[in-house]
Amino acid sequence: MKNTRRQFLIMSAAGAATLSLNNLAHAQAMVAETDPQAQALGYKADTTKVDTKKYPKHANTQRCDNCALYQPKGAAAGGCSLFAGKQVAAAGWCSAWAKKA
Repeated sequence: MKNTRRQFLIMSAAGAATLSLNNLAHAQAMVAETDPQAQALGYKADTTKVDTKKYPKHANTQRCDNCALYQPKGAAAGGCSLFAGKQVAAAGWCSAWAKKA
């Protein structure tokens, strides 16, 4: 009986370690404002830094975290369907911003 319990504990610990490492491996990089796609969309990590002359319809209340394309992953960043495999800043903005329904 002890042997089975010991094996269970070892396997449980190994499984937990594997899950932890797996989550670290899937950490996504942030989109850089210098990324060609980000530049094409006028992406800024801080919505208050958007060039309002170039984007006159922009408002500081428009942020990635209230965009329909945003997929939250945490308080400060999340995914965006426009930037596959990368995260955008929650306080960011791009010209594809669309109000959440």
